[in-house]
Amino acid sequence: MKHRLDIVILGCGGRGRTFAKWIEEHPEDARLVAVADPIPAARDFLAERHAIAPAMRFDSWETAMRQPRMADIVINTLMDRLHVAAALAALERGYHMLLEKPMAVTLDDCIAIDAARRRHGAIVSVCHSLRYHPVYARVKQLIADGAVGQIVSVDQLEGVDPQHQSHSFIRGNWARSADSTFMLLAKSCHDIDILCYLVGKPVTQVSSFGRLSHFNAEHAPAGAPARCSDGCPHDSACPYSAYRLYVQNSGYAGWIPNLTSLPEAQRVEFIRTSPYGRCVYHCDNDAVDHQVVSMEFTDGATATFTMTAFAPGGRRLRVHGTHGYIEADIAANRITLTKFWNTWSTSEIAIPAADGTHGGGDDNVIAALLQAVRTGDAKHVLTLTDESLATHAAVFAAERSRRLGMTMRVDELLAST
Repeated sequence: MKHRLDIVILGCGGRGRTFAKWIEEHPEDARLVAVADPIPAARDFLAERHAIAPAMRFDSWETAMRQPRMADIVINTLMDRLHVAAALAALERGYHMLLEKPMAVTLDDCIAIDAARRRHGAIVSVCHSLRYHPVYARVKQLIADGAVGQIVSVDQLEGVDPQHQSHSFIRGNWARSADSTFMLLAKSCHDIDILCYLVGKPVTQVSSFGRLSHFNAEHAPAGAPARCSDGCPHDSACPYSAYRLYVQNSGYAGWIPNLTSLPEAQRVEFIRTSPYGRCVYHCDNDAVDHQVVSMEFTDGATATFTMTAFAPGGRRLRVHGTHGYIEADIAANRITLTKFWNTWSTSEIAIPAADGTHGGGDDNVIAALLQAVRTGDAKHVLTLTDESLATHAAVFAAERSRRLGMTMRVDELLAST
């Protein structure tokens, strides 16, 4: 019989709920035995669904990690700035770990986590879900099979979606780098990582440009008040209307624990008093709303990445090789392969849709970690801390390039830490 593994979740927000749902749907594989979160409603929501005793509901990760080891695996889905301390404490206690991206908000702390993982001999999977997405997995296999010859360049576009930008990076937890981290690390280290994974070579140098261009007071429509509830004359047309996003039960209301279960009057009060009711042009955000990154790899291949708030949500990928070309629409689960060596041909590859977030990638992340822990073989995990550290270094180099206006060598950045 399959050995069931016990799990502790630190951080009961959206990502914690995602993995808790997988555990709930796979009782033969895993059991959630404890949760930690400072928000009572958030931790009780998960605890009640998993019949967790009150004594195993902790009001902080620190309290949870002071207990004797109570499970096999910690899922660390805390806010970005809490990752490193909680990760080091969990490793010291002897846990294996699923560590939400980013690993940490400084390169030194990423290095510290990798060193601790090595020291304790733990299996730590950094949650780069795109590596586990069926479309990217198929593209990786096509490259490995030689379908496009040698990679010359790769391009990726991430459309964040304007409303997603407003929820998470203007009104929400990742709006200010001082409270969380910079945009490229918080949102798009996924993307830098997948580009590095597809090319399969170390990054040598990086340059980047980007800024916060639109979501500020300079671009506020005439007469727009500080809050959407203050009688905004543009409410019926504005795509960022808090009333539309959080009162009328759109998908974004579901991103806030328990909000959709409240009657309309209480949801109206929520937008009147919470940060999510502020006008997107009158917030204290500093997250960039567009950024481009250029990378060069050791074999001379190049890659570009564009992150923009001003495109529908989803990713689009292009791989340019000496013998062929791949174009993929990730959200549509569709790959187009064009070969131009020997005979010219174009074929469409449809990838079956998978259940779960990130196109099934999140489900595959946790399943792979459990298999690795169960067998003691870390090879089941696609991103251990050492490989994630290498791709995080490229992200830190890109942000330094954006701020300083100069090309950054990744090896020099690592040597300076």
